[in-house]
Amino acid sequence: MKHERSALLWGLTLCFGVLAVPIAAQEPPNSTFAPSPPGTIAQNQLVYLNGEAMHSQWRAVASKKLAGQGNGTSFYQWYLSIYAIDGTTYRLKYQSPANGGPLSKVTQASDGAKMWFPLQSLQVDGVGEFVQSGVQQLVVESHETGADCGTAIVSVLTATTSGKVVPAVSVRNGCALKATIAHAKTPGARDSIVLSGPYYNATAPMCCPTKTKAAAVLSNRNGTWTETPKYYSFYVGKFPP
Repeated sequence: MKHERSALLWGLTLCFGVLAVPIAAQEPPNSTFAPSPPGTIAQNQLVYLNGEAMHSQWRAVASKKLAGQGNGTSFYQWYLSIYAIDGTTYRLKYQSPANGGPLSKVTQASDGAKMWFPLQSLQVDGVGEFVQSGVQQLVVESHETGADCGTAIVSVLTATTSGKVVPAVSVRNGCALKATIAHAKTPGARDSIVLSGPYYNATAPMCCPTKTKAAAVLSNRNGTWTETPKYYSFYVGKFPP
């Protein structure tokens, strides 16, 4: 009898364990993108922009396509493509640069030289619940440069209730800016983003940052985005101009 009770308890544990798996963990087999991301896929990130349920799955894809070659250098156009699930198909909802930031369109040098600008890079950092529990936002880093060290942007993207992808907040800095997602460990607390890079005051030239290594925390509290301390330029609800 004791062994029977143990077996029954074990069976119930397995049963409830299976039932406890959130529907968010499931994904249709053999899903496809429509249209396919341009060029070669570098990253493919699952994100729940409208909450954790199978019908609200999104995919953020970073990809790059060769723009041209010259003097032993390959120049690429990067793309950020964001898709929403529809049955077994992820349908494109937003793509940068076609629909705006954070990326620019790469073009060949005006004098016809075998060079394409700006030089670009893109990285998907991951997802976090920065505004409310169960609803995720996407964090991406991008960098573009011409003749100098260029501009780095950290973008936090979200989706409206109508399914439109928009920037929740974005942060810009000269030369470099990295983002690390800090996931909250306290129940009910929100995630935040640690920003790191050089800090320039209003008069500092790009060659000589006021602080070579600085750090700030980007967070949303009670519906308001804040940066502490305010080292970097940040823009609520839009990409940097």
